[in-house]
Amino acid sequence: MPSALPLPLSSFNAVGSSSVAKVTYDSGQAILQVEFRDRTVYQYVGVPATTYQDLRNAGSKGAYFNQHIRNRFAHIQVTSYNCLD
Repeated sequence: MPSALPLPLSSFNAVGSSSVAKVTYDSGQAILQVEFRDRTVYQYVGVPATTYQDLRNAGSKGAYFNQHIRNRFAHIQVTSYNCLD
C-alpha cells in the first residue's frame, strides 16, 4: 500500500473518543485525516466537508466513523508521522 504525507499539525482537532484521537480536514482536497488511539493515521479521500463536521459533532466519534466513513471512502495510511504528544 502506498503511503501519504501527513496534513499540517496545526489543523488537528483532538476529539473525545475511545478509538479516534485526532482529526483534520483539507477542504481544498476533500481529505479527512484521522489519527486513531493506537497511533495509526489514515487519510480518506473525497470526504465532503459536511461529513467532517458531522464527525466532529457526533456524540460517538467511533460509531459515526464506522457507519459513515470506514469502507465508504478510498483511504491510505500515513507513515513517518508522530502526532500524539
